[in-house]
Amino acid sequence: MNHIATSSGTSASEPGKPEAQTPVRGGKLRVRPSTPADLPVLMDLYDRGRGIMRRSGNLRQWTGGYPSEEVVMNDIRRGNSYLCLDEAGLAVGAFAFIPGADPTYARIYEGRWLDDTRPYATIHRLASREDAKGVAAACLDWCYAQVPNLRADTHRDNRIMQHILLKHGFRYCGIIHLLNGDERLAYQKTSVSD
Repeated sequence: MNHIATSSGTSASEPGKPEAQTPVRGGKLRVRPSTPADLPVLMDLYDRGRGIMRRSGNLRQWTGGYPSEEVVMNDIRRGNSYLCLDEAGLAVGAFAFIPGADPTYARIYEGRWLDDTRPYATIHRLASREDAKGVAAACLDWCYAQVPNLRADTHRDNRIMQHILLKHGFRYCGIIHLLNGDERLAYQKTSVSD
C-alpha cells in the first residue's frame, strides 16, 4: 500500500524541511521530504514511472534498474528526496529536488542557459502513479516556490516530460551530457527574463 502516515494517521514530516500544499484539480497535493521508511513506496513509484515511459515509447531511459535503491537512498540521506501525497495521504508522486550546481550542467551544447549566474536547483527523477493527476504541476510549482531558478533535463525519447516542462514555463536551452556521456535535453525556468 502506498499510504505514508504516522501511527496517528497524520503525515510525517521532518522538522525544518519545507512542506507545502499545492492546489490541483479535484483537491490538493502535499509535498513532504521522504524518509528511509519510504524507500519501498519510492521504488514502487519509480517502477510505475518506468512503466509509463515504456508505454509511451521511451524505451531507453531509466534502464538497468535505474534509479536504484542506492541512488534513492542517497537522495533521502542528502535531504533531496520528496513525495507528493494526495488528500488521503496516498503517495502519488516522487522527485528529487537538489539545490546547488549540478556538475553535468557545467557545459551546455547547441544553446545556453537562460540564467547562468544565480544559484539554481535541479529537478531529477520525477515519477507518478498512472492514475494520479496534477503531480508534475505540484512538484514543479513547489520546487519553483523554493528556488525560482530551476533546471531539469530529460531523454530525447521522453516526450511526456518535454511537454510537461514546456507547459509549466520551462524553456529548452540545449544539450548536456551525463557523467556517463549520455545526451540529455536541458531546460530551465527562471524569474529572470533573457
